[in-house]
Parts: sequence; structure tokens; C-alpha cells
Amino acid sequence: MSLFKAREWWSATLGHDEEFDQGCLCIADIDNSGKGQDKIIVGSYKGFLRIFSPRPSKPGESMVPQDQMLEVQLKDSIIQIEVGKYVSGTELLHLAALHPRKLTVFSVSGIAGTVEHGNQYQLRLVYEHNLQRTACNMVSGPFGGVKGRDFICIQSMDGILMFFEQESFSFSRFLPGFLLPGPLSYNPRTDAFITVSSLRQVENYKYQTLAVATDVDCRAESEQQKLGSGKRLTADWTLMIGEQAMDICILSSAQAASFVFVLGERNFFCIKANGQMRFMKKLEYNPSCFLPYASVIEGTINSLVGNHNNMLLVYQDVTLRWAAQLPHVPVALRVVLYCFFLGPGSSSAVTFHVFLAGSLSPAELGGDVAVSYTTATGVPRVAQCKFILPLKLVCSPTPPSKSVPCRITIDTNKPPVSLQDIFPDFVEKTEEEQVHAIGFQLVSGSRVTVLASKTSQRYRIQGEVFEDLWLITKELVERFEKHFANQGAKDFQCSFTGPIPLAEYFEIIDRHFELRLNAEKYQNLLAERAVQFRAIQRRLLTRFKDKTPAPLQNLDTLMDATYRQVIVLGDAAEENESALCQAFTRLKSATHLFLLLLRLWQSLNKEQTDILEATFLPLLQDTSQLGWEECVDAAVTHHLRTCLSRSPKEQALNLTSQLALPRDTVRLRKHISLLCDRMAKGGRLCLSAEGSAPIPVIMPGMCDTESRSRGSAGAKPSQHRAQGRN
Repeated sequence: MSLFKAREWWSATLGHDEEFDQGCLCIADIDNSGKGQDKIIVGSYKGFLRIFSPRPSKPGESMVPQDQMLEVQLKDSIIQIEVGKYVSGTELLHLAALHPRKLTVFSVSGIAGTVEHGNQYQLRLVYEHNLQRTACNMVSGPFGGVKGRDFICIQSMDGILMFFEQESFSFSRFLPGFLLPGPLSYNPRTDAFITVSSLRQVENYKYQTLAVATDVDCRAESEQQKLGSGKRLTADWTLMIGEQAMDICILSSAQAASFVFVLGERNFFCIKANGQMRFMKKLEYNPSCFLPYASVIEGTINSLVGNHNNMLLVYQDVTLRWAAQLPHVPVALRVVLYCFFLGPGSSSAVTFHVFLAGSLSPAELGGDVAVSYTTATGVPRVAQCKFILPLKLVCSPTPPSKSVPCRITIDTNKPPVSLQDIFPDFVEKTEEEQVHAIGFQLVSGSRVTVLASKTSQRYRIQGEVFEDLWLITKELVERFEKHFANQGAKDFQCSFTGPIPLAEYFEIIDRHFELRLNAEKYQNLLAERAVQFRAIQRRLLTRFKDKTPAPLQNLDTLMDATYRQVIVLGDAAEENESALCQAFTRLKSATHLFLLLLRLWQSLNKEQTDILEATFLPLLQDTSQLGWEECVDAAVTHHLRTCLSRSPKEQALNLTSQLALPRDTVRLRKHISLLCDRMAKGGRLCLSAEGSAPIPVIMPGMCDTESRSRGSAGAKPSQHRAQGRN
């Protein structure tokens, strides 16, 4: 059972003793309002058809009557509902309802209300098809690649696919080897139908193959539908999964390839469009429904899976990312995004979720959000904004700690302030006038304590781990600035008297660099073992193919040992990669803290702080081609030889070497120490032409032509040579 409960955004209770299944839920702008707001359409086995336009409500509040657009009871049970372009001559959306012996297509229209009761909605029957066989399920889509229209395919209980081209019946086909009906889905990317037969295998049938397999004799449409004497088919490809399927979903987009997802009784499968298995996930529970949807991470797919334990689980490929408790057993899942207009302007609100990856303290609490959308007139737009998460999401109050190894002290130019006024969300209100100590426990388990001096304007931040001081120190400085700004103080300043804790910072750099070296070592060892493994394979194949087999000479033993080494090295490489990601997060936190202390130490302005951040935080993540150490070393070296240089000779040196993984961090640590030393002596970072352009200096041995080209227009060659010798 999950510790988390799914937050209820909106809910509605549907009648009494009504039953629903996977096909009884649909999401679409069924009234063709043009506002882009989807409606929830629900059909039940009792024949009730309901349409809702949900609005957010507070937990525990019931649905307001205005949320329900329509409720109609049809004569027959509703097996499944779908929305598409089912009426000829128009591309408006219509609603198709599948009954046991009938297919009905409706239009939903709204009439603007003139009284306080609001708008009125009507359900009008457009056409219907009487079925000669009992229906099981249906799919719809642009069969055959047709544009601006959707066709419908119905699977009967006795294994016949019946195709309807809008108002007309088209043809029917038997499924080969049929025993019991299974789930059916349509892949618009490959124009194929996918089902799972009683043989417990996934079968793929092209629409073109189904369409051309016509009967020899021509019968009337009603007779053809009744007899269904179509040509028996052969699947384009099959894949054995070994269990009954509960549902099939197709995930297809214009940017990515299409995948077939199959939910079984104990597993769910991801299959490529050509029938090859992409991955399989074994489930430790009885699933009830599932829904794959596109992930924000390229190359991965998210899946929602509901089970009979009232749980909703979120997977990224085969990795469980989230689990939440539901009040009921889910039978159908859909994903929809709602935007609500807040006023007469064009502003809107979009809800999104942020999750913490692992148990490591994050390096940043801020982020960027970009939303792309299309206006009612069809004009594409992109909206961007920044957000900052509250500190309480990643830490909780805890008793202060006294003996800790890492300490930094921040000074202010204002009288001491009670920490209760600075951190009211972490300190309960007490009768004491001043609170001089407060403790924080981060999600990683590390503790950080803030101590306020009783007699001076000094505040100490101390903790068990150096990099974990970053978030608390940043929050303390920002809350100080906000607190004194609210009091009208315009000359408030925070400062750091030093020294900069370079030893602790260099230790984190060395740990990160060591893991990068290990990653390269594992890659080289894996490459060597792979070459050895393939060589042994070739030797064995040569001996097996020989007409007069020779002794193996322990090649099989050597191959088995090499295989085990490859597996062990692969596991070690994966473990090292995980540790490297965590080390990079710690390095980012330590770098942020280092830059903050450097800014407070030298009273740097925003421009110089931005240059420092661009210098020390050039990457979002390490890659195999480019790492943090070589990027930072190149940037720091550039500053040391331009705006922080001590002589023109340093500016004359040119950096032309390519970035590569260094042998050690000695050079990087030396350059960072030099940067701090020169900034302490008054040096400032600058990107202007005057501050960073190299002074023209002629090196010894330069020819006259080169001297004239690098010198000023009116200078003589002899003058330049003299400067070079000096």
C-alpha cells in the first residue's frame, strides 16, 4: 500500500448499481466548442450516457450541477463509446455508441442560455447500423489513410470484423483461428489492426490486406454482412506473449515511432510496430486497466497502471516512478490537460507536477516551464515562466546540532533578527523573544543548523556535509533581503569575511573526477572483454563448422569466464554511472555555495555573478564527450589570461587545444585558487571588449610581415620587434 493518496481534482457519482468497463470512458471536445476544452463522456451498461465539463473543486466538495452537460438513457446497453469524424460532408466530431446489436452515431450541440440556468445541450441521432451479430468491441480511425474522415471497425463475439465507412457498410472479414474475442486496436501509423487471439499471441493485420480480400461473388450489403463469407486471412506478424490480454493501446506521434502496448494478466508489454519486443514488465498484482502516454524525457514512455488493490502506479518504461492510493478500483484511465481562462485577457493556468528523483537533496529549487498551445484562430503560441519551490518540500524542522565538521559564517549590517521571524514555517511560535538556533533535516538525511549570535550581526550555518549547506544558506540570505526590504531598509548587505572553503570544495571535485575516471576505465574494459568474447566465438564457430572437429582446448571455459566478466563489468559500470549522477548533483550544490560565498566575500554585482555562474556551471549534466572539469578549467583559464591577467604576456597566449578529460585535477584546483586570489586583490570579471581583448604583443622570432599585420597601421616593423624583445 502506498503512503500517498491521489489528490482528487474533480469527481462525480454516477447513479446506483451501474456497471462500467474499459470502453465506457472517452475524452473529447464533443460539442465542437472550439475552445479546446475536453469533455468527459461516460456510458454504462444500463444505457445511461452522460457528458461532463469538469471544473476544479476542493477536496470533499461534490460536483456542481453546471458540470453535467447532458444525461440521456438509451434503449440498449452501451458497450463502448468513441469520438471521431463519423458523418460525411463535415469534419465535426460526433459520438459513436456501440450496443450489443446496434451502432448509433450522435451529434452533441449546445444552445446558449438566456436565463440563469445556463446553456442547453441536445443529443441528436444522425444514423444507426443494425448488426446481424452480437458486438464485442470497436475501434475507429482513418482506415486506409483517408483524410478528414474516420471509419469504424466492430469485432463480433464470433470473430468477424465488420467495417463501416461512415453511413455505409463496407465489408466484413473472419479472423483466422478464432475462439474467443480479444482486445482490438488500430495503429494509424502502420494502418494496421492489432488484437490478441485465443492462442495468446499478438496478431497484426494490415487494413490493405483486409480490404483487398474480397469475395468472388457479389452480394447485397445486408447479405454480405449477414453471411460474412470473407476470405480467411494471414497475420502480417505475430508475437507470443503466453497469457490472455486485457487491453491494447497504441502510442503514436508525429515525432516518435509508434509502439503497441499490451496489458496482460501478470505483465504488460511494449512492442515495436514491426512485432519486435521492446520491453516487458512483470507485475506483482492483478491489473485492472492501463494507459501509456508520452514522456517528457526523450526515448522513454510513461504508463499509468491501475490494479484491484485500489492503486494507481506510474511507470517510466519498466521503472516505477510513483504510486498513489485511490478510493476505488479503476476500470478506465485517460489523460487530459485543462486550461482555465482567468479573466478577459489571454492568461491561463496550467497545472503540472514536480517529482524528486531519488533521495538526494536537489541542487536547485527553481525551474522553467514552457507551454505551447494554439489559439482559437489557429495561431501557435508559446508561454514561459519560472517557478521556485518552497524549501519545506526538501527539508523538515529538527533539533539543532552542536558538533558538526562544516561551518560558514554570514555577517549583516543590521541588528540581530530572531530566526522565528526569518523561518516562521519551520519554527513554532513561542513566548521567547528571540530564537537563536534552528535545525533542518534534508531529504538525504543530512542535518543543517543555523545559529544566530546574541550580541552581533553574525549567523553561522553548520552541517554534516559541506554541499548540503547550500540550500539553507541561499534561503537564509534571500529571506534576510526580503525581511529588511519589507521594513524599508535600502542599505542592507550580507557579507562573508572568508576564507573561501576551497579544501572542502576540492574534495567534492576530486570525488566527481574519480568517478569519471572509473567510468572511462569500465568502458575500456568492457570494450576489451567484448573484443575477446567475439574472438572466442569466431574460434568456436570455426571449429564447429570443421568437417573434422578438433578439440576445443578449453575455449568453451574461456568463453564462459569472459561472459561472466562482461556481466560483472556491466553491473559495475551501471553502479558507477548512478554514483556519478549523484556526485554531479553534489558538485552543483557545492559550486552554488562556492559562488555565493565568493559573491558575498567580494561584494560582486549581478553582472559579475552571472559571469561566474556561466563559468562554473556550464553543463546540466556530464556526458561521455564533455565533462565539468575540462569546461570549467577552460573558462577559468580564459578569465585568468584576459580580465584577470597580471601582465600583457598572459593575454598573448592563445587557447587552441581541444577539450578532453584531464589526467588529474591539479591544474583545475590551481586555476580556481588563482582566480580567488586575483579577485581578492581587486580583480573583476568583465566581458567587454576593453576588459577581455588581448593587448597586441609580438612574440620573439616573428617575421616583419606578421609584425605589420598585428601592429597598428602607422607603426614601423622595428618598433614592434623592439617591443617583442622587451
